[in-house]
Amino acid sequence: MGACLQWFRMVLVVLCAGAFFAGPLQAQQASAPTLGPETNLPLPRFVSLKASESNVRRGPSLSHRIDWVFKRRNMPLQVIAEYGHWRRVIDRDGQGGWVHYTMLSGARTVVIEGEATPLRARPEPDALENAILEPGVVARLGECNPDWCQLNAGGYRGWVPKAQLWGVFPAEIRD
Repeated sequence: MGACLQWFRMVLVVLCAGAFFAGPLQAQQASAPTLGPETNLPLPRFVSLKASESNVRRGPSLSHRIDWVFKRRNMPLQVIAEYGHWRRVIDRDGQGGWVHYTMLSGARTVVIEGEATPLRARPEPDALENAILEPGVVARLGECNPDWCQLNAGGYRGWVPKAQLWGVFPAEIRD
């Protein structure tokens, strides 16, 4: 009985020590950017739909069932995984699946969220309005500062608060 108790204590000490040393290492790994195994690009990342139609599959091959079809060219998507020539993507509603990489573009676009949003001449809340962008409008993404992004939509160019957009990370800065 004494040997069994001594063995149990040793296992407990090893487990506690492992938990103690694993904590900081895991926190360090969580802050490091994840890179895609195929492209070596960051995951997650934003892309856009190159084609006017693209099959969205349940898995990363042609043998997997098509769950639905994306039908909006330039729609922003978020790549969350990679496998061979396939990218797992989600849309602004969190819906998604596997899309062949040839259907995607690195050109950045965003979708207007919430309510109608003024496209302003400068990144300031009281700047002149160039246009009003309705929810669901897809616009090409230009530069971004911490709070505003420059967009091109329907022949108009201007600035929109980053909080009104899906397709750009909150802390993302673009020149």
